Amino acid sequence: MNRTVASIARKALTTVRNSASLAPNSKLFVAGLSWSVDEKSLKDAFSSFGEVSEVRIMYDKDSGRSRGFGFVSFSKENEATCAKDAMDGKALLGRPLRVSFALEKVRGAPVVVPRLQN
Repeated sequence: MNRTVASIARKALTTVRNSASLAPNSKLFVAGLSWSVDEKSLKDAFSSFGEVSEVRIMYDKDSGRSRGFGFVSFSKENEATCAKDAMDGKALLGRPLRVSFALEKVRGAPVVVPRLQN
């Protein structure tokens, strides 16, 4: 019984790791945001790379202050790729940004974040 469960868990973990790869998509995860960054300034920073279809900054529900990260969605995948390559590590309002492709939101299941090896 335990071997069967372990085998199923191993297969599920492999499937999740493969599907949650950092493959390009049109939605970017942007971390390292200053508290003073709003959605307009974030959109302005990324709009030179293409048509930004949505910008969302995540806020703390108690304090109302930015949690320091957000999402920028582009209409085309290649625009998102260009923006990621250009903006990752660049400063916005004095803080360096960390930009990566957003992982798909999974409800009701644990999210396994792949570790990048050097």
